[in-house]
Amino acid sequence: MRKLLISVALSASLSACSSVDIDKDTWDLFGNTIPKSLEKLPFIHRPQIIQGNYIAQDNVNQLRPGMHKKQVQLIMGTALIQDVFHDNRWDYYYGMGIGHIELEKRLTLYFENDRLIRIAGDYQPLPPIRGEGAVKDPKTIITVPDWQPSDKTLFEEAMSMAGLSREETGVEEQAIEADAREETAPETNNAEPLFQH
Repeated sequence: MRKLLISVALSASLSACSSVDIDKDTWDLFGNTIPKSLEKLPFIHRPQIIQGNYIAQDNVNQLRPGMHKKQVQLIMGTALIQDVFHDNRWDYYYGMGIGHIELEKRLTLYFENDRLIRIAGDYQPLPPIRGEGAVKDPKTIITVPDWQPSDKTLFEEAMSMAGLSREETGVEEQAIEADAREETAPETNNAEPLFQH
């Protein structure tokens, strides 16, 4: 009886899988229900996924037909896919999302005799802006102020915050001034020289 029950259950389960015609949309609906509901829970970590080379429109705007491969690589960076069998094509891909890839951008550059001839994909070079607001010099100069170290050490800062610094009593300043006076004072030597010519 037990063998019969197992065989009936097994045959019913196997025949059910083969007889149910589920299309892809229905399967995606049922197959993604649990993972999508778990994504909404606050304690589930969803990492940010970044893949490929970041493609900036400013970099694409710098590309010109006839540029050498080395110039293009300097502007765009190393291509994600440089096929050995198709040396005249470089593919750049960028994907980003939280938990799964939501944003995908592609750029394909075609070369002939190591010179850029065509650009295809999600980005195209935009015409340069003329008139008011146009960039006159493509170089960006960033000035960074010099670092000014503190006159006090961390310990001296903590002591002054606690009200225990020497500056408040003036002892340290007086000692430094006295040392400076001794160093800069001219030596008075009234002794006669030992050797005379």
